[in-house]
Amino acid sequence: MNFFSNLLDETHLALRENCARFAQKEIAPHAFEWEEAGIFPQELYTKAAQAGVLGVGFPEAVGGVGGGPLHAIMSIEGGMRGGSTGVSIGLGSLAIALPPLVHSKNTDLIERFVRPTLEGKKIAALAVTEPGAGSDVAGIRTRAERHGDHYKVNGSKLFITSGTRADFLTTLVRTSDDPHAGLSFLMIEKNMPGVAVSRSLKKTGWWASDTAELSFNNVQVPIQNLVGKEGTGFQTVMLNFQMERLALAAYGCATAQIALEESERYARERKAFGKPLSGFQVTRHKLAEMGTRVLAATTLTYQVAARMEQKENVMKEVAMAKNFAAETAISVTHDAVQIFGGMGYMRETLVERLSRDARILSIGGGTHEIMNEIIGKCME
Repeated sequence: MNFFSNLLDETHLALRENCARFAQKEIAPHAFEWEEAGIFPQELYTKAAQAGVLGVGFPEAVGGVGGGPLHAIMSIEGGMRGGSTGVSIGLGSLAIALPPLVHSKNTDLIERFVRPTLEGKKIAALAVTEPGAGSDVAGIRTRAERHGDHYKVNGSKLFITSGTRADFLTTLVRTSDDPHAGLSFLMIEKNMPGVAVSRSLKKTGWWASDTAELSFNNVQVPIQNLVGKEGTGFQTVMLNFQMERLALAAYGCATAQIALEESERYARERKAFGKPLSGFQVTRHKLAEMGTRVLAATTLTYQVAARMEQKENVMKEVAMAKNFAAETAISVTHDAVQIFGGMGYMRETLVERLSRDARILSIGGGTHEIMNEIIGKCME
């Protein structure tokens, strides 16, 4: 039975099944190995593109396979069946790096960057966060100064997903001193002189997703690599945040759903004092509360996505969904580890990995506190 039959049709369900089939075949058998290694093979991008996984949510006109926010959620849910959030996040870094280019309608940039990425031939990363500016985007200090037919870029970026091996970076830079109107996006290619990976960062979770600190030292970027017009970067990144936050909500829901399923299975199989864990009321009640939270978070996230597809303003609701789904993932994975007991603390166990991965959801894409500030201002 499809509980969300009013929102999900056959195309949504088929897409989720296709992504799950790909993940179970190409990711699941190697998830533990890739997590421990902190990286996954680069050829996985090409395989994902050939399977129709990479292009979800992007128009066919730019090389995507189409679909809206609900389809994007289905691809996340399916991809998470590979058992590694890190791999899913790594493959999915294009989902936040490419939209500014698509929205610009710049055919040159689309041909040079968007199409090859959706074909799995290039790796894309979004470079916004800096050592002194995260949720406070107006605090961006990486500067791009115009010199004739190019910009000279100096500065640094931090916590950049896919940053160690990305071929190009959709980079937010400061082109004037105005806190908001002085921001612009530039396409910076990794092989440009002056671009360097300062550090490959070690994280609590998402191990298989490479994360970098980057530096730019007098990098000369052609003016043709400007995305849209100068000064439109702030509006662009705010629009980008909406889909990123919805995606993080979807990751939270998927994380919690898988942790719930693993807990239900383990509670039936594991015996204590002569009977399965599911035979104890305390376990059944814990599972009941976990299931309730998962359904509530998923319902909210789906409803917000459906309203996004209708072009409604859901800034407040996206923030609510992200916060609630993140809290749900953290809570449910915590309970899952408790149900597993000692095995829940072992790295070989999926719920241990999910519990580590869940923690970033209330930080990435805007912290829990920033989301509450957005919600509060929208309620005034």
